[in-house]
Amino acid sequence: MAPDDLSTTLLILLGIGSFVAGLVDAVVGGGGLVQIPMLFAAFPGASPAVLFGTNKLASVVGTSSAAIQYARRIPVPWALALPSASAALIGSWFGARSVSHFSPELVRPLVLILLVAVAIYTFIRKDFGKIARPSTHTHRIQITISCVIGASIGFYDGFFGPGTGSFLIFLFIRFLGQDFLQASVTAKIVNVATNLAAIAFFVGHGSVLWLAAGIMATCNLAGALFGARLAVRHGTGFVRKLFLVVVCALILKLAYDTLAP
Repeated sequence: MAPDDLSTTLLILLGIGSFVAGLVDAVVGGGGLVQIPMLFAAFPGASPAVLFGTNKLASVVGTSSAAIQYARRIPVPWALALPSASAALIGSWFGARSVSHFSPELVRPLVLILLVAVAIYTFIRKDFGKIARPSTHTHRIQITISCVIGASIGFYDGFFGPGTGSFLIFLFIRFLGQDFLQASVTAKIVNVATNLAAIAFFVGHGSVLWLAAGIMATCNLAGALFGARLAVRHGTGFVRKLFLVVVCALILKLAYDTLAP
């Protein structure tokens, strides 16, 4: 279907899906689980680069608004978030460039294994991420760790993408002692950087479905505002539960994509 042939029904479906994606993404990441399959189903004739660029353009609006909502309500570890976001911006750009040299499908089995490990670890450790724990590292080492996380996951987001928010949240909790709420807001700030880098690459190397992106961005924004308020209101317990739901959904989706003929 061409961009100019968008029906009212399709626009409504894109809007509803983007609202749900924005809500989930604002809390724990994983909005791409909804938006990317939706775009491929709606525009089967479009190239992947166009659809990924459209997805990123819609997502960055919601992700940015969620980060602002969090920042107004809870303390943000800016000293760690900003260096991590800067490293992620660079990593994401190089990740997007690497797609032309290596097939992202090669990393799917590894990502599936890592997500299973994340889910098992989080299920077993009932106290994981419930409260913030003071880091035993010096401030300089914490910044170094945050930059390594940002650069590596940023590269992954530009190269492949699924589970970026979940990986960021898990690593910020595991290695920097944050709780789920702190890790979520830090992940949002980093995710804004990775989205901007990917948008710069995709827009420069292909077109974007601007009408679809505009509708999706508006609805993604509404979902993100609602999701951020839910997360702040219900706290780390709610974020932890939704985190596990999204990780399990990612595992099922990647397992299907890997094993299906």
